[in-house]
Amino acid sequence: MRLPRVLALILGLFLAIQAVGALAVTPDEVLADPALEARARAISAGLRCMICQNQSIDESDAALAKDLRVLVRQRLVAGDTDEEVIAYVVSRYGEFVLLKPVFNWRNALLWGTPLVLLLVGGGYIVVASRRRKPTSAQVLTDEEKTALAEALRRET
Repeated sequence: MRLPRVLALILGLFLAIQAVGALAVTPDEVLADPALEARARAISAGLRCMICQNQSIDESDAALAKDLRVLVRQRLVAGDTDEEVIAYVVSRYGEFVLLKPVFNWRNALLWGTPLVLLLVGGGYIVVASRRRKPTSAQVLTDEEKTALAEALRRET
């Protein structure tokens, strides 16, 4: 295969993979109002599928993801703002449903603890290495020098 064909094949596969997410939303879910549908798609892109867990509900074809997409659209049609829709879904399913969790002290503690432990451990190593006094080279006595020379002679 020539290089342009390989690049075209890779590009085609990439575009096909990107289009798979668009297949998750079925035509019966799509709202008639394009502005509301755009808002629904934006909200759905930020909500995690509880079954797939690494996909948004907009990309997932799981039954629960479909139910959540329908719920989001129902709330938008009822007149809720984007924030109200997200708050409603979080109140029912918990913060885990958010692909990008809201920053709070619990999250900071979760992400900050390993960094704090690493810094404390590094500080301890630095302090401990400075406290350790270097051992001075001990000089052999004449008697030890003689015994060492004799041992080396026996070896050879």
